[in-house]
Amino acid sequence: MQPNRNLLVPKLDPPQSWNLRVENYLRATGFYHVSRIGMIRGFHPLLAALVERWRSETHTFVLPVGEVTVTLEDVAHIFGLPIDGEPVSGWTDSSSDFVQSQSMAIFGRQPVLSRNSKSYIKLGWVRSIRDEEPLDTEESIMRYVRCQIFCLLGSTLFTDKLTAYAHAKYLPLLRDFERIHTYSWGSACLAHLYRALCRASRYDTKEMDGPLNLLFVWAWGRMPCIAPVPMHSQHSHHSQHSQPMLTIPIGHDWFDFSISGHGDQQLQNWANASLGGWSDFSAMHSPSASVDPRGTSVGMSDERIFDGLEFHK
Repeated sequence: MQPNRNLLVPKLDPPQSWNLRVENYLRATGFYHVSRIGMIRGFHPLLAALVERWRSETHTFVLPVGEVTVTLEDVAHIFGLPIDGEPVSGWTDSSSDFVQSQSMAIFGRQPVLSRNSKSYIKLGWVRSIRDEEPLDTEESIMRYVRCQIFCLLGSTLFTDKLTAYAHAKYLPLLRDFERIHTYSWGSACLAHLYRALCRASRYDTKEMDGPLNLLFVWAWGRMPCIAPVPMHSQHSHHSQHSQPMLTIPIGHDWFDFSISGHGDQQLQNWANASLGGWSDFSAMHSPSASVDPRGTSVGMSDERIFDGLEFHK
């Protein structure tokens, strides 16, 4: 790993607000909590410092305190996603007929595709047709929710370098509305993060994608010495000896913050020094027991997702 390497991070479109009339339907699919997170502005020097300490053989970060990693419990608390259930798996069909037929079934119209790859659907187009839904019938509401979930898959859970697009391979998993919540989306998201970290740790890699919101919030929650001030601390007053009550998704507490400081190089030097001397790996405060995201009981779960992604056991 090259010292003080600057990793380029894809610029993500900020998730737009969604209509509150569909809340119960989002809850039924397991995507309500992650829809509430909003935009988290990443701290790129911290990302580079973390990647330097990633070991692809064990899928862990090597710190002075020992080897640590992001777990399924972290995904459940930070994103509020289901971590038990069926594996997020399927086939990858790049044919035009497949993309067109799946798009008609999910969106009710022909898709706007990427010029470079006909398997990728433009997220801006999906958001526009979502917002055109009248929400006057159950069919319209379910189409709206499917559009919302597809945007989340492309912009938050399974982001890649084509940040304005999402792969059509996820569409078959959204066709049966009653089965959406049965998939272990949190496990697939964690596997995607592991793969992104493994790729970024290669000496010749210049960019990193993946669910970076998950990684940043995990690092800030586990290592408070490198964390900005979360929203719940900015807008509430707690006694010196009390801990703030966190609720799922924890990621919601970290949106729209600001980091003051110097240039990226100085910030990366600081992040490296902080991680290098860190000897107290904190337990993330448990969210409020009154909030129980559907299907997020902690347990063993298969972490397979589509072709080419290794198993994590």
